[in-house]
Amino acid sequence: MSITLTDVQKDYSDKVQIGPVTTEIQSGGVTALVGPNGAGKSTILTMIGRLLDIDTGTITVAGQDVVNSPSKAIAKILSVLRQENHFVTRLTVRQLVGFGRFPHSRGRLTIGDEKYISEAIDFLNLTDLENRYLDQLSGGQRQRAYVAMVLAQNTDYVLLDEPLNNLDMQHAVQMMKQLRRAADELGRTIVIVLHDINFAAHYSDKILAMKDGKVVKHGTPAEIMQNEVLTEIFNTEVNVIDGPKGPLAVYY
Repeated sequence: MSITLTDVQKDYSDKVQIGPVTTEIQSGGVTALVGPNGAGKSTILTMIGRLLDIDTGTITVAGQDVVNSPSKAIAKILSVLRQENHFVTRLTVRQLVGFGRFPHSRGRLTIGDEKYISEAIDFLNLTDLENRYLDQLSGGQRQRAYVAMVLAQNTDYVLLDEPLNNLDMQHAVQMMKQLRRAADELGRTIVIVLHDINFAAHYSDKILAMKDGKVVKHGTPAEIMQNEVLTEIFNTEVNVIDGPKGPLAVYY
Protein backbone atom coordinates (compact mmCIF):
# COMPACT_ATOMS: atom_id res chain seq x y z
CA MET A 1 0.00 0.00 0.00
CA SER A 2 1.11 3.58 -0.56
CA ILE A 3 0.37 7.24 0.08
CA THR A 4 -1.53 8.58 -2.92
CA LEU A 5 -2.29 12.22 -3.69
CA THR A 6 -4.75 12.99 -6.49
CA ASP A 7 -5.25 16.60 -7.64
CA VAL A 8 -4.50 17.85 -4.13
CA GLN A 9 -4.62 21.62 -3.77
CA LYS A 10 -4.41 24.22 -1.01
CA ASP A 11 -5.23 27.86 -1.76
CA TYR A 12 -3.84 30.43 0.65
CA SER A 13 -4.70 33.41 -1.53
CA ASP A 14 -5.14 34.36 -5.19
CA LYS A 15 -1.35 34.45 -5.52
CA VAL A 16 -0.28 31.63 -3.19
CA GLN A 17 -1.37 28.14 -4.15
CA ILE A 18 -0.02 24.68 -3.42
CA GLY A 19 -0.82 22.15 -6.12
CA PRO A 20 -2.56 20.60 -7.78
CA VAL A 21 -0.33 17.69 -6.82
CA THR A 22 -0.79 14.16 -8.08
CA THR A 23 1.84 11.68 -6.93
CA GLU A 24 2.34 8.39 -5.14
CA ILE A 25 4.76 7.64 -2.31
CA GLN A 26 5.44 3.93 -2.24
CA SER A 27 5.44 2.13 1.09
CA GLY A 28 8.76 1.18 2.63
CA GLY A 29 12.03 3.04 2.94
CA VAL A 30 12.66 6.77 3.24
CA THR A 31 11.16 9.41 0.96
CA ALA A 32 12.54 12.94 1.30
CA LEU A 33 10.60 16.07 0.34
CA VAL A 34 13.03 18.76 -0.82
CA GLY A 35 12.86 22.18 -2.42
CA PRO A 36 13.34 25.89 -1.66
CA ASN A 37 11.48 27.73 1.09
CA GLY A 38 7.83 28.18 0.20
CA ALA A 39 7.82 25.28 -2.25
CA GLY A 40 4.97 23.56 -0.38
CA LYS A 41 6.84 20.68 1.27
CA SER A 42 5.47 21.17 4.79
CA THR A 43 2.01 21.93 3.45
CA ILE A 44 1.88 18.64 1.57
CA LEU A 45 3.19 16.73 4.59
CA THR A 46 0.69 18.27 7.01
CA MET A 47 -2.19 17.65 4.59
CA ILE A 48 -1.18 13.99 4.39
CA GLY A 49 -1.11 13.94 8.19
CA ARG A 50 -4.57 15.55 8.32
CA LEU A 51 -3.25 18.50 10.30
CA LEU A 52 -4.24 20.88 7.50
CA ASP A 53 -7.45 20.82 5.48
CA ILE A 54 -7.38 19.99 1.77
CA ASP A 55 -9.21 22.46 -0.45
CA THR A 56 -9.60 20.03 -3.35
CA GLY A 57 -8.43 16.55 -4.25
CA THR A 58 -7.99 13.35 -2.27
CA ILE A 59 -5.25 11.77 -0.18
CA THR A 60 -5.25 8.10 0.76
CA VAL A 61 -2.87 6.29 3.09
CA ALA A 62 -2.87 2.51 2.79
CA GLY A 63 -6.17 2.81 0.97
CA GLN A 64 -7.86 4.98 3.61
CA ASP A 65 -9.07 8.46 2.74
CA VAL A 66 -7.46 10.77 5.30
CA VAL A 67 -10.36 13.24 5.16
CA ASN A 68 -13.27 10.86 5.57
CA SER A 69 -11.78 8.07 7.68
CA PRO A 70 -12.22 8.18 11.48
CA SER A 71 -9.36 9.90 13.32
CA LYS A 72 -8.74 6.83 15.43
CA ALA A 73 -8.31 4.65 12.35
CA ILE A 74 -5.85 7.05 10.71
CA ALA A 75 -3.86 7.43 13.94
CA LYS A 76 -3.23 3.68 13.96
CA ILE A 77 -1.55 3.71 10.54
CA LEU A 78 -0.05 7.21 10.38
CA SER A 79 1.97 9.31 12.84
CA VAL A 80 3.26 12.82 12.25
CA LEU A 81 5.76 15.16 13.88
CA ARG A 82 5.45 18.84 13.05
CA GLN A 83 8.19 21.47 13.13
CA GLU A 84 6.67 23.26 16.09
CA ASN A 85 7.27 21.15 19.18
CA HIS A 86 5.58 22.89 22.11
CA PHE A 87 6.63 20.91 25.13
CA VAL A 88 5.63 21.01 28.76
CA THR A 89 8.81 21.26 30.83
CA ARG A 90 7.58 19.05 33.65
CA LEU A 91 7.19 16.07 31.35
CA THR A 92 9.82 13.37 31.49
CA VAL A 93 11.09 11.69 28.35
CA ARG A 94 9.13 8.56 29.15
CA GLN A 95 5.92 10.52 29.75
CA LEU A 96 6.33 12.30 26.41
CA VAL A 97 6.99 9.07 24.52
CA GLY A 98 3.93 7.59 26.23
CA PHE A 99 1.74 10.13 24.42
CA GLY A 100 2.51 8.19 21.24
CA ARG A 101 0.38 5.35 22.57
CA PHE A 102 -2.74 7.48 23.02
CA PRO A 103 -4.50 6.29 19.83
CA HIS A 104 -4.26 2.76 21.23
CA SER A 105 -4.54 3.29 25.00
CA ARG A 106 -6.79 6.38 25.14
CA GLY A 107 -4.67 7.44 28.13
CA ARG A 108 -4.75 4.12 30.02
CA LEU A 109 -1.38 2.54 29.36
CA THR A 110 -1.24 -1.24 29.35
CA ILE A 111 1.75 -3.56 29.71
CA GLY A 112 1.78 -3.79 25.92
CA ASP A 113 1.88 0.00 25.63
CA GLU A 114 4.77 0.18 28.09
CA LYS A 115 6.65 -2.33 25.91
CA TYR A 116 6.31 -0.12 22.82
CA ILE A 117 7.38 2.92 24.85
CA SER A 118 10.49 1.17 26.13
CA GLU A 119 11.36 -0.11 22.66
CA ALA A 120 11.12 3.38 21.16
CA ILE A 121 13.22 4.87 23.96
CA ASP A 122 15.86 2.18 23.51
CA PHE A 123 15.84 2.56 19.73
CA LEU A 124 16.60 6.28 19.96
CA ASN A 125 19.31 5.71 22.61
CA LEU A 126 17.35 7.55 25.30
CA THR A 127 17.36 4.86 28.00
CA ASP A 128 19.68 6.79 30.30
CA LEU A 129 17.52 9.91 29.88
CA GLU A 130 14.00 8.47 30.15
CA ASN A 131 13.39 9.92 33.63
CA ARG A 132 14.87 13.32 32.82
CA TYR A 133 12.58 16.28 32.27
CA LEU A 134 12.43 17.74 28.78
CA ASP A 135 13.75 21.13 29.90
CA GLN A 136 16.86 19.37 31.21
CA LEU A 137 17.76 18.05 27.76
CA SER A 138 19.78 19.50 24.92
CA GLY A 139 17.96 20.38 21.72
CA GLY A 140 19.22 17.22 20.04
CA GLN A 141 18.16 14.98 22.92
CA ARG A 142 14.72 16.60 23.02
CA GLN A 143 14.28 16.13 19.28
CA ARG A 144 15.12 12.44 19.64
CA ALA A 145 12.49 12.17 22.35
CA TYR A 146 9.84 13.57 20.02
CA VAL A 147 10.85 11.12 17.28
CA ALA A 148 10.66 8.31 19.86
CA MET A 149 7.12 9.47 20.62
CA VAL A 150 5.99 9.04 17.00
CA LEU A 151 7.80 5.69 16.71
CA ALA A 152 6.03 4.48 19.87
CA GLN A 153 2.74 5.08 18.07
CA ASN A 154 3.81 2.01 16.06
CA THR A 155 2.36 3.14 12.73
CA ASP A 156 3.45 1.88 9.34
CA TYR A 157 3.76 5.46 8.07
CA VAL A 158 5.78 8.16 9.86
CA LEU A 159 5.76 11.80 8.69
CA LEU A 160 8.49 14.14 9.94
CA ASP A 161 8.58 17.86 9.17
CA GLU A 162 12.17 19.11 9.26
CA PRO A 163 13.33 17.04 12.25
CA LEU A 164 16.91 18.27 11.70
CA ASN A 165 16.00 21.87 12.55
CA ASN A 166 18.24 23.29 15.28
CA LEU A 167 20.49 20.22 15.27
CA ASP A 168 24.22 20.56 14.78
CA MET A 169 26.00 18.41 12.19
CA GLN A 170 26.80 15.54 14.56
CA HIS A 171 23.24 15.21 15.85
CA ALA A 172 21.72 15.67 12.39
CA VAL A 173 23.79 12.74 11.12
CA GLN A 174 22.80 10.65 14.14
CA MET A 175 19.13 11.46 13.56
CA MET A 176 19.25 10.46 9.89
CA LYS A 177 21.01 7.21 10.74
CA GLN A 178 18.31 6.38 13.28
CA LEU A 179 15.53 7.17 10.83
CA ARG A 180 17.24 5.02 8.22
CA ARG A 181 17.35 2.21 10.78
CA ALA A 182 13.65 2.70 11.55
CA ALA A 183 12.87 2.13 7.88
CA ASP A 184 15.22 -0.82 7.48
CA GLU A 185 14.85 -2.62 10.82
CA LEU A 186 11.31 -1.69 11.89
CA GLY A 187 9.76 -1.66 8.43
CA ARG A 188 8.43 1.88 8.75
CA THR A 189 7.69 4.12 5.78
CA ILE A 190 9.43 7.40 6.58
CA VAL A 191 8.40 10.59 4.78
CA ILE A 192 10.59 13.49 5.79
CA VAL A 193 10.92 17.16 4.86
CA LEU A 194 14.60 18.08 4.51
CA HIS A 195 16.47 21.24 3.58
CA ASP A 196 19.80 19.54 2.95
CA ILE A 197 19.79 17.87 -0.46
CA ASN A 198 22.94 15.92 0.40
CA PHE A 199 21.28 14.35 3.44
CA ALA A 200 18.32 13.48 1.23
CA ALA A 201 20.56 11.88 -1.38
CA HIS A 202 22.55 9.84 1.12
CA TYR A 203 19.77 8.51 3.36
CA SER A 204 16.69 8.38 1.14
CA ASP A 205 15.36 5.80 -1.29
CA LYS A 206 13.25 8.35 -3.16
CA ILE A 207 13.24 12.13 -3.39
CA LEU A 208 10.17 14.23 -4.14
CA ALA A 209 11.35 17.65 -5.30
CA MET A 210 8.96 20.61 -5.14
CA LYS A 211 9.02 24.17 -6.42
CA ASP A 212 6.33 26.87 -6.47
CA GLY A 213 3.76 24.50 -4.99
CA LYS A 214 4.24 21.81 -7.63
CA VAL A 215 6.12 18.50 -7.81
CA VAL A 216 8.99 19.10 -10.23
CA LYS A 217 10.59 15.67 -10.04
CA HIS A 218 9.99 12.44 -8.13
CA GLY A 219 12.60 9.73 -8.40
CA THR A 220 15.65 8.02 -6.99
CA PRO A 221 18.56 10.04 -5.59
CA ALA A 222 20.51 9.23 -8.77
CA GLU A 223 17.69 10.73 -10.87
CA ILE A 224 17.42 13.86 -8.75
CA MET A 225 21.14 14.47 -8.17
CA GLN A 226 21.74 15.96 -11.60
CA ASN A 227 23.16 19.41 -12.29
CA GLU A 228 20.25 20.61 -14.41
CA VAL A 229 17.57 19.17 -12.11
CA LEU A 230 18.94 20.76 -8.93
CA THR A 231 19.74 24.04 -10.66
CA GLU A 232 16.12 24.29 -11.81
CA ILE A 233 14.69 23.37 -8.40
CA PHE A 234 16.81 25.71 -6.30
CA ASN A 235 17.21 28.61 -8.76
CA THR A 236 20.97 28.63 -8.32
CA GLU A 237 23.81 26.88 -10.10
CA VAL A 238 24.41 23.47 -8.58
CA ASN A 239 27.17 21.06 -9.54
CA VAL A 240 26.95 17.41 -8.57
CA ILE A 241 30.28 15.71 -7.93
CA ASP A 242 31.24 12.15 -7.08
CA GLY A 243 31.79 11.99 -3.33
CA PRO A 244 33.38 9.12 -1.38
CA LYS A 245 29.92 7.76 -0.48
CA GLY A 246 27.87 8.92 -3.44
CA PRO A 247 26.92 12.11 -5.30
CA LEU A 248 27.30 15.47 -3.57
CA ALA A 249 25.69 18.76 -4.53
CA VAL A 250 28.04 21.73 -4.48
CA TYR A 251 26.70 25.27 -4.79
CA TYR A 252 28.17 28.73 -4.32
